[in-house]
Amino acid sequence: MKQSIKRAAVLGSGVMGSGIAAHLANCGIHTIMLDIVPKELTKEELAKGLSLEDKVVRNRIAAQSKKALLKQKPAALTTKKSLDLIEVGNMEDDMDKLAEVDWIVEVVVESLPIKKKVFSRIDEIRKQGAIVSSNTSGISVEKMAEDCSEDFKKHFLGTHFFNPPRYLKLLEIIPTVKTDPEVVAFMKKFSEDVLGKGVVEAKDTPNFIANRIGTYGLLITVRKMLEGGYSIGEVDSVTGPIIGRPKSATFRTLDVVGLDTFIHVAKNVYDQVGGEEKEVFTVPDFMKEMLNRGWLGAKSGQGFFLKKKGKDGSAIYELNTETLEYEERKKLKSVAMEMAKQEKGTRRKLKALVNARGDRAGDLVWSMLKPVLLYSARLCGEIADDVLSIDQAMKWGFGWELGPFETWDAIGVEASVTRMKEEGEDIPEWVENMLERGFSSFYKQENGSSFFYQKGEYTQQEFNKKEIHLKRLKESNGVIKKNAGASFIDLGDGVAGLEFHSQGNSIGLDIIQMMNYAIEETEKNYEGLVIGNQGKNFCVGANLAMMLMEAQDQNFMELDIVVRQFQNMAMRIKYAAKPVVAAPFNMVLGGGAEVSLPAAAIQASPETYIGLVEFGVGLIPGGGGTKELYLKQLRNLPKGIQFDLTKVANDVFEKVATATVSKSAAEARENGFLNATDSISANPDHLLYDAKEKVLALAKAGYQPKLPEQIPVVGDSGYAAMLLGAQNLHRSGYASEHDVKIAEKLAYVLSGGRMKEGTVINEQAMLDLEREAFLSLIGEPLTQQRMQHMLVKGKPLRN
Repeated sequence: MKQSIKRAAVLGSGVMGSGIAAHLANCGIHTIMLDIVPKELTKEELAKGLSLEDKVVRNRIAAQSKKALLKQKPAALTTKKSLDLIEVGNMEDDMDKLAEVDWIVEVVVESLPIKKKVFSRIDEIRKQGAIVSSNTSGISVEKMAEDCSEDFKKHFLGTHFFNPPRYLKLLEIIPTVKTDPEVVAFMKKFSEDVLGKGVVEAKDTPNFIANRIGTYGLLITVRKMLEGGYSIGEVDSVTGPIIGRPKSATFRTLDVVGLDTFIHVAKNVYDQVGGEEKEVFTVPDFMKEMLNRGWLGAKSGQGFFLKKKGKDGSAIYELNTETLEYEERKKLKSVAMEMAKQEKGTRRKLKALVNARGDRAGDLVWSMLKPVLLYSARLCGEIADDVLSIDQAMKWGFGWELGPFETWDAIGVEASVTRMKEEGEDIPEWVENMLERGFSSFYKQENGSSFFYQKGEYTQQEFNKKEIHLKRLKESNGVIKKNAGASFIDLGDGVAGLEFHSQGNSIGLDIIQMMNYAIEETEKNYEGLVIGNQGKNFCVGANLAMMLMEAQDQNFMELDIVVRQFQNMAMRIKYAAKPVVAAPFNMVLGGGAEVSLPAAAIQASPETYIGLVEFGVGLIPGGGGTKELYLKQLRNLPKGIQFDLTKVANDVFEKVATATVSKSAAEARENGFLNATDSISANPDHLLYDAKEKVLALAKAGYQPKLPEQIPVVGDSGYAAMLLGAQNLHRSGYASEHDVKIAEKLAYVLSGGRMKEGTVINEQAMLDLEREAFLSLIGEPLTQQRMQHMLVKGKPLRN
C-alpha cells in the first residue's frame, strides 16, 4: 500500500484540536482546521456591522483558536512560522476541502450521535484511501464508523493524542476489526518517524490504556489519602520524583489537568464498568464539591492548591479535604523517606519505601502501588496485548519513569506477591503461572536485547531501526575507553560516539580529555564522530562549582589552563580531519552550546533549548561560544550581497547579553544557532541514528576539514554602539552596574579589541579576547556571588 500524508485536516479547534493542528504544522504538514459556525455575533462584530453570513464571522471560532496558539503556555508552536501552515474554516462552508487531504482527524464534542453525523459527512467527501481518525478519549471507536462505507472503515481508527500534543510522547492507536492492518502499520511508522511519537496499539475499551490506569491510580491515591489521614501536601511529597513520577506528583497534576476534565474521564469508565472497579471510579464527595464551587485548578486560579500573597512574598497553600479551607502546605517526613533519598536510582528508592512497613511514607506508597499493579495485571490482554504496551503508555502519557510492570520488577515480583497474598489479595492467574514456571520478572535483558513476558515465554522487544539505545549498545559491544565524565564507544558502521555522563553532563577536564582522545582515535580508525548521549539533558554547561572553587582560591593560572584546554578542544572539534556531528537535545547551555557550535554539523532534537547563558552567572562565554555564534551568523548571510556587520555583531551581543535560549530547535535555527547544513530529527528517539547517518553522508561526500576562518570585526564604532545599549538599560533601571561591566567585556570581544571597523582578525585572536575577559570577570566578587547563587538556588542573581 502506497500511502503518504502531505496535507491533513482537524475537525474541532478546541484546546485539543488546535494543539493537534499545531503539532502537525510543527512537523511541516499543511493543516486545515475547521470548527462550527457561531450562532450569535459578538459585540465587536455587531459594532463593525457584520452579519452571521460574513465569512470572518463564520470562521471566527477556528480563527480565534489559531490566534490563541501564539499565547499558549507551554507553547504549542515550535516557531511562529508553523502558524502559516494552518488554514482555518468552518464545518458548513469548507467541508469540501476534505477531499484534498490525506488524513482527517476528528476532535469534536464527545458525543456518539454527533461524531457519527460528522463521519457520515466525511464519508461522502473524502477521497478514496484517505485515512480518518478520531481523537476520542473514551467513546467506542468501533461504533463511530458502524454506518460508514467499507473503504471508510478500512481506513478508520482511533488516534488518541495526549495534551499538550507537542510535548507528550504518547499516541494511542486504536484500530477497529475492520481497519486494514496496512493502515495501522503505516500510521504507526508515520507517527513515529514524522510526528515523533511513541506509539502504543490499544484495544477499543473505555479510556484505552493510559487514562484507564492513570485515572484508577489517581483515584486510588485519593482514597488511600482519606483512609490514612494524609494531607494533600503530604501525598504530593511522596508521589513525585522519589517514586519516579513527575514533579507535579498527584494533586498538582490534577490542578494542571483540570478537575472538570479529570472527573469527565473518570465518569466515562464509571459508566461502563461494574463491581469493585465502579466503586473505585466513584469520585469522592469533596472533589464533587470542589467542582460545584468552580475550584478546577490552574485554569480557575485555585484547586487542590492555592497561591496566596503575603508579607514575605507568595506561598502555596493546600486544601483541607474535610473543611475545604486552605492551610499551610505540609510535607511528609519519615525515616523511610530519608533512607530512600540516600538510595541511587528510582528502583532502589521504590524498594526501600515499599519495604518500610509501619512507616507512614512506606505504608502510603505500598497501599497505592499494590492496587495499581494488580489492576494493570488484570487488564493485561483486555486493554492491550502485553505488559510492554501498558508500561510504555504510562511512561509516555503520564510521565512515569517506570511502568506498572517495571515497578513490580523493581520491588521484586515474588516477594511482593507473597505479601499481597498475606494481605488477602487475589493474584491474577497469569502472574501466578509466570512465577510457577520459574519466571521471576516481567522483563529480562540478555546479550544486549530486551525481552518481556507474554503468554508463558519471553518475547524479544522490537524497536524502530532508527532507535539507538546506548545502554544496550554498550552492554553488547562494550566501551572502547571511559573515564568519570565520558565514554568513547563504537556506534557501528564505522562511526564512533562520545557519550557524556558526568553530573548534569557538565563539562570538566575529564570530558575535555576524552574528547581529545575520541577525535584522535576517530581520525585514525573511523569515518566520523557523533557527540551525543541519552541523559536528561545534552549538557548544562561547564563545571560551575569547580570554576568557582578555583576562583575563590585565586587559582587563576589553573583556570587559565582549563579555559585554554576547553578552547583547544572546541577547535579540535571544528578542524578535525573527520566529520564531527553534535546531537544536542533538551538543555544545551553554555559549554554545551560551545561544544555543538563548532561541529561539522548539528543534528538537533525538536526540543533543543540552546543558548550561551554565561551572562546569567556574571561571565561571558570563554570556550569560543561568542566567536562561533558570530561566525555562524555571518555564514548564514546570503553570498555576494553587502551586509551591515554592526547589525550582525549587535544581534550576537544581544543574544549573549540577554542569555537567550531557544524554545525549540526550529527557534534555534531562527536565532542562528543552527544553519542550513544542520538538521532537526522529527523523533528524539532517532536523534543518534540521524546524527550517525549525517556523519556517513558527510564522509561519503568526501568530507574535507574546514579551513581556518578570518573574522571581520566592527571595531571601535561597533564597540561604542553595543556599550551604549547596555548603558541605556542601566539608566532605565533594567541593568545593574555589574551588568554593564560584563557587557563592556562582551562588546570588547566582539569588536575585536577596539580596532578599526572592518579589520579582519584570526580565530585565535578572538579566543584570546574571550579567555581574558572570562578570567577577569570570574575574579570579580559580584560574579562569584552570582555563581554561588546559581549553584545553591538554581536561578540567576541580580546584583
